[in-house]
Amino acid sequence: MAGNAEQRYRNAAVLTVIGVDAPEVVTSASFDERLASTYERVGLRPGMLEGLAGISERRWWPTDVSFTDAAAMAGAKAIAESGIDPSRIGLLIDSSVCRTNLEPSAAVAVHHELGLPSSCLNFDLANACLGFVNGMQLAATMIDAGQIEYAVVVDGEGSRQTQEATLDRLSRETATSEDVLAQFATLTLGSGSAAAVLGPADVHPEGHRFVRSISRAATQHFDLCVGDLLEMRTDTRALLAGGLQCANDLWNGSEHDWQEMSMYIAHQISNVHTNLMCEQLGLDASRMPLTFPTRGNIGPASVPFTLATHQSTLTAGDRVLLMGIGSGINAMATEIVW
Repeated sequence: MAGNAEQRYRNAAVLTVIGVDAPEVVTSASFDERLASTYERVGLRPGMLEGLAGISERRWWPTDVSFTDAAAMAGAKAIAESGIDPSRIGLLIDSSVCRTNLEPSAAVAVHHELGLPSSCLNFDLANACLGFVNGMQLAATMIDAGQIEYAVVVDGEGSRQTQEATLDRLSRETATSEDVLAQFATLTLGSGSAAAVLGPADVHPEGHRFVRSISRAATQHFDLCVGDLLEMRTDTRALLAGGLQCANDLWNGSEHDWQEMSMYIAHQISNVHTNLMCEQLGLDASRMPLTFPTRGNIGPASVPFTLATHQSTLTAGDRVLLMGIGSGINAMATEIVW
């Protein structure tokens, strides 16, 4: 594949990756109870979230925890676990989709909360559910170039406000079956945060080598999933079909043998998405750990959160593939050698 679709990294490693759970468990059954009268009125059956999507519960942050608080919480844990002096961190990227304000960047609040030096470049990087891995790719490139020594990528997502607004809206007598289906994906979201610290591999042989990345865009589908903090409307069937086609184009366009990876860390969406992706790409589903059944779709935090949750099962030399399809549509895959 020509152009910028493939990137290789010479001297970058992941030193730590952390996932932080939001503390409040919210069940899909409780959503069904809220929408029981709507389901009955419009002729839909309850239980789709658990039966179709495979999501039994998700998490919410308390109302006094902001998105940047959540991101900083994960960032602080990742930095502490890495053992790196914060004064040596040259880059902070916040990849969160959820943000309270358009201005200033979320990264400035996280930078302040983490007590990072004034010399630390900081900014937001947004690309739907692929933002975190894109942030890692950019950090690895800057480490390779010698522009920075260490980087921390953070993400804090919260679905509480969006889901409460959606449940209220769908509970109204004016809500139709089309409204429920268009906003179904909103109810699959979850809350949580994640962070990773990257540094030079030659200084950290214990780190996990960042090897290569490949991407593919299908931006003709830019309008299939559009949302903000109050409402998200999704054409789920068209988004699924377009995303799988984009992933298939990426997979078939790669010259790399990724059929025998030790673990596939895929963006967590639903049973339907996971099963179809494994079937289409010929992947061993037993090598793809899942967090969506009890965490939902945590947006860009989903991939690092799932990696952090299952990293204890990895051993030195294992090949790990981070995979994702982001609304827009973009698809990517990044290989790490553990």
